[in-house]
Amino acid sequence: MNESSIKQSLKLFIVLSRAHRSINDVVNKYIADQGLNPTEFAVLELLYHKGDQPLQQIGGKILLASGSITYVVDKLEQKEYIRRVACKSDRRVTFAQITDKGKAFIESIFPEHEKRIDEIMSTLSEDEKSTAIELMKKIGFHAAGNDEQK
Repeated sequence: MNESSIKQSLKLFIVLSRAHRSINDVVNKYIADQGLNPTEFAVLELLYHKGDQPLQQIGGKILLASGSITYVVDKLEQKEYIRRVACKSDRRVTFAQITDKGKAFIESIFPEHEKRIDEIMSTLSEDEKSTAIELMKKIGFHAAGNDEQK
C-alpha cells in the first residue's frame, strides 16, 4: 500500500459515510413523519415483502441486534401492525406476521418512500446506478471477507 492509495481509500470511506448519512437523514425523516422509527419501518417492510418471519431471524435480515427485536415487535404489536404467531411444528419458534392494518399502513406510505429514494438517486443515470451497485457490492463482499459475489 502506498500513501496515495491510503489517502484515496480514506477519502472514499468519508464520502461514502457522508452520502449514507445524508440519504438516511432524508429517508428517516419521512419514516418518522409517519409515526415509525427506522427499525419499526424495516421490520414492517420485511414482513410486507417477505411474509411471516421467525422472530429469531428478523435481526439478521434487517441488521439489528436480536435483543432489540422484542422491543420493536412489541411496539408494532401495540400499534396492531403485526402479531406473534406460534409455529405449529416447533414450539420454540414464534413468527411475526403483518396484520391487515399493517398491510394497509405500509401500502399507504411505501409508494412515497420509493418515490423519495428514486428522487435521491435520480442524480445518477441508469448506467451510473448499475455501476455504483456493482462497486458497492464489490466493496461489501470484500469487507465481509467474501470476494465471491453471489
